[in-house]
Amino acid sequence: MFEYELQQIRSAEMIRAADNYRLAREAARSRRAARREAARSDLDSEGRVNGHRSSRRPRFARAA
Repeated sequence: MFEYELQQIRSAEMIRAADNYRLAREAARSRRAARREAARSDLDSEGRVNGHRSSRRPRFARAA
C-alpha cells in the first residue's frame, strides 16, 4: 500500500513538471513570435539587406 501511495505522488509530480515545462516552452514561443512580429513591423517595405549577421562574426573566413 505504501509503494502505491509513493507511486501516485511521483506520478503527480511528474505531471506537474511536464505541465510547467510545456507552459515555459509556450511562453518562449510566444515571446519569439512577438519579437518577430515587432521586427517585421519596424522594417520598411524594402527590408534590410544584411540582416543581423553584421553584428556577429563575418560570414566568410578571411583569405590568408
